[in-house]
Amino acid sequence: MSTFPASPTAQDERCNALFTQVATELRGPGYIVIDNALPLPLANALHKRVVSLREQGEMTEAGIGRGSDHMLATRVRQDSIHWLENSEKSEAGWITAMEKLRLRMNQELLLGLFSYESHFAHYAPGQAYKKHLDAFRGQSNRVLSTVYYLNPDWQPGQGGELRIYDEVDTELETIAPLFNRLVIFLSEEFPHEVLPGSFNRNSIAGWFRVNTSTALAVDPPR
Repeated sequence: MSTFPASPTAQDERCNALFTQVATELRGPGYIVIDNALPLPLANALHKRVVSLREQGEMTEAGIGRGSDHMLATRVRQDSIHWLENSEKSEAGWITAMEKLRLRMNQELLLGLFSYESHFAHYAPGQAYKKHLDAFRGQSNRVLSTVYYLNPDWQPGQGGELRIYDEVDTELETIAPLFNRLVIFLSEEFPHEVLPGSFNRNSIAGWFRVNTSTALAVDPPR
């Protein structure tokens, strides 16, 4: 498929074609799989970054829920994570790419996407994430989910795939965690799970959000 542009001079036609395709697929089936999604130098830098974070012990055990409801639930998910920030060059490159996507999806689909949050996720061999929804209809502000893979040595049969279901629990697709592959889907529509693998599996999980702040409470970013 087409890729995100490598430089401002390469943006127009390739970027427009990709974003149009994303919008079309989100209107239709509601999800899309994009191979070679980022320029290779950025993809390689993000892979180097997540490996470095893991080796330095800077990733923390993930949980479920947020704020006072946050809890560790290793029977549900077993990954370790590190939230992305603009202060690191490769992470800033990812955030910039997602900001371009946010603006275009708002233009094309009128989704009202307000912000984006994302974290590196590492699954050790045998670890998984049971079937879940990223958002519950009418109860969450996550609208659009992204999963980006950083596994340059993945081979068929190693597991670690993303399995997506429809609303009546029918399996739609099992997606291999190939390096530089991006999956985008509507957060409220698709239950999904991460299957256990036989290797160290790295990715970036992210969510585009709408703003549900009120005069009485500010919606936290994560």
